[in-house]
Amino acid sequence: MQLFYNPNITENDTTFNFNKDESRHIVKVLRKTVGDQFYITNGKGWLFKAELTLTDIKHCTVKILSQNLKSKRNYSLHLAVAPTKMNDRYEWFLEKATEIGIEEITPIICDNSERKVVKLERFEKIIQSAMKQSLQCYLPKLNPPVSFKDFVNQDVTYQKFIAHCEDIDKKSLKSQLKANENCTILIGPEGDFSVKEIKMALADNYIPVTLGDTRLRTETAAIVACHSVAFTNE
Repeated sequence: MQLFYNPNITENDTTFNFNKDESRHIVKVLRKTVGDQFYITNGKGWLFKAELTLTDIKHCTVKILSQNLKSKRNYSLHLAVAPTKMNDRYEWFLEKATEIGIEEITPIICDNSERKVVKLERFEKIIQSAMKQSLQCYLPKLNPPVSFKDFVNQDVTYQKFIAHCEDIDKKSLKSQLKANENCTILIGPEGDFSVKEIKMALADNYIPVTLGDTRLRTETAAIVACHSVAFTNE
């Protein structure tokens, strides 16, 4: 199954035209010909089966053969993860979290953050590619970076966790997760959350959790948290 992503296709379309870049990729790279069939998603849950009716490097056209709205997961995961010093590590996290299953991602800028500027356009492309590779029809939402304080001050009513390394009473994340419920998990930078940030989160009813007995890198901790949520909801 080959899956394309285009946010502009809708359930009301009977035909669809690809833009210049996509058309060139279809003709020159994939070498598709008239009559070839493939799938398209708009990232909003719709899966379209399409047949190529016109091949042009500037203007490819398909006929929509069928459409199907895929069901959402029975839970929603929002990971708020501090940007890593090395950009490629954060990109790896975005790719793997998308493959495992996630609804929303927010880069949070913390007291100990070594990177405070991120390339959202690059991140968005990685998420789109991972969605297509893993054959999913819902594109995770990538939010602009926000300060830790502004994030925790948001009004959130579902499960909220903060994973940190401070030596205080913490529960295992797996023991605290509830199936079929939405949750938000905070993952700090390489230097961990500051004591002030941890106190701020606890005051806002975030539950302090541990992800295991070993100290994990930021991106690894985020993936462990993501998988824990997915495993709990299997």
